[in-house]
Parts: sequence; structure tokens; C-alpha cells
Amino acid sequence: MMRIKSLKLTLLGMSLLMALPSLATSINTLQIVQSALSPSCTDYRIVGTCFWLKCGWGGCKVRTSVKVRHYIPDVVMSVYAQPFQNPWTEANLITSLSSVITGSAVQGGSDTNGRQANNRTKIRFKDVQAIGHPGGAVFSEMLSGMGYYCRNGVMPMVPYFVSELDFIAWRMALVEPFYPESLVPGLREIGSQLSANMWGNIYPRTGAVTQNDDFKAGAVAVQRGADVLTNTSTLHVVKNYTKSKSKGFWPPEPVRENTHNHKWQKLAPTMSLSCGIFPNLNDTPSLDGGYVYALWRPYTCCKKRGQTFLYSIDIQ
Repeated sequence: MMRIKSLKLTLLGMSLLMALPSLATSINTLQIVQSALSPSCTDYRIVGTCFWLKCGWGGCKVRTSVKVRHYIPDVVMSVYAQPFQNPWTEANLITSLSSVITGSAVQGGSDTNGRQANNRTKIRFKDVQAIGHPGGAVFSEMLSGMGYYCRNGVMPMVPYFVSELDFIAWRMALVEPFYPESLVPGLREIGSQLSANMWGNIYPRTGAVTQNDDFKAGAVAVQRGADVLTNTSTLHVVKNYTKSKSKGFWPPEPVRENTHNHKWQKLAPTMSLSCGIFPNLNDTPSLDGGYVYALWRPYTCCKKRGQTFLYSIDIQ
């Protein structure tokens, strides 16, 4: 009871803090940890039953366990205009140090061309970083009151994708133009041309985005980064973290735009306790072209109650 009351007070305090306006694109680890306490983003559900075969000296019997599904904040993804200028303060120190160790030297980003009068087209360049979400411990504490829950295997504060170090594919674009998705217009886009709400194309997955609105340009860039991060068949420099399917554990599919196999939670420059997907997630452009999001992905699992997993049934 005390834990539930404490959690309610924490959520109330966070709601008041998040209601305050934020002008600078900056966020620290403590704020990100607290943002993981979002029941609406978690969307915890009982979705079925798992059947296990447990054998011992007295023979074998079938035992059952509850099958649950919920979202987990896997990584914090930052998008910004200048190399190694991650709005997440502590993560910026980690990745900047890696650039010194590897001797990486990258050019600046931001707007790559000026815009003439009556010209609605603008090319912007964005870098993206994906860092393991640091809120796993408080998130697990929140879910412990609900019973069994899934674990994603993500290491907090570990860089999984740093576009500055992926200069051949992300910055020089020597790989992406040869993918079929890059050659077929309209194949992979955020939104749709039919609805007159198309934000940009996923392929080629590079930092250059053709978009007049900076918020939408950042959304396209971070969606591209998530596509690179969660797909194993890629020529990018990336550390894929998704656990393989196992007995009683079903990991999420690779992130796909315009679907609910993932959610975005805005962290900076404005923070929210709710989640959504692009193009239904809107905000105003930041002052410096920087944005921070938590990437939530759905996991399904059930508690092991025997040596052999037989099958599972889902609630219709």
C-alpha cells in the first residue's frame, strides 16, 4: 500500500513539473529515469495463458502461467543538429569520449542549404544517438505491483547507435541509396501522400532530411535511427539489442513507421507522460534543433513453470 501511495505522489509531482514550459533542449538522467513511470505508455495487459510440462519423480503434469504483454522503454533516442551535441547531458559526455578514443572527426550538420523566397523545401542534417534507457530499475518496481512482467535485456547508459561513428552510411550515404526502398517512391514514408500528411521518407536512412518543419525533420531522423537500430540486416555501425525469441518470451518486431509496434515518448524540449507515433505526435520546433525521445516497444512473456514449453493460447 505504501509503495502504491508513493508511486501516485511521484506521478503527481512529475505531472506538475512537466506542465512547466521548457525553452532549452536539455535533459538529465534523473529526469529520464522519472519519465519511465508512465502507466499509459506501459499499457500492461493479460493476453493469454501459457502451458508448461513439469516432470519429476512423481511423474509429469501440465502447469499454466499467465501470458502478459506490455511496452518497455528500451532506449533514449536523441536527434540534434550539431555532432556530439546530444541534449541528454550525461550521454553526451559518454559519446563525446568515444569520439576522442576512436579519433572520429565529423563535419557539422544543421541546415545544409539556405532557403530562397517562396521555396518550401529545406534540407536539414540530423545526427541520432540511441542509448540504453536508465529507468529500468524504477520501471521494474512499478510493474512489480502488477505481477509478472517481461525484461528486455537492455543495458542502461550503453550506446547502441551513434550516427557520428556511422559516417559511411549515415553521413556519407554510400550504402543507403542502393536499397530497393530508396529506389521506389512512396514505399516507406511517415504518414502518407494520400492523406496529405507525409512527413518524409524512411529510406535512404541517412542524416539528410528534406523537410521545412524542424520538428518533423527530427521525427523523420529519429524514426530512421530506430529502423537501423532494430533491424539486424543492416550495413550500419550499430549494436542490436533485441533478445531472441525463446520459450515463453516473444520479443517485438523491428520498428515500423505508422504502426503501433512501438511508441514514442517526448522527453525534450517538452516532456510528456503519454506516448504516440508519428505523424500523430506533434510539437513545436525546438530552438536549437534538438529533440529527445524514449522508444517504447511491446514485449510478451509468461513465467516459466516447467521444463518444457508446450504452447500458449491468446485471449480473443
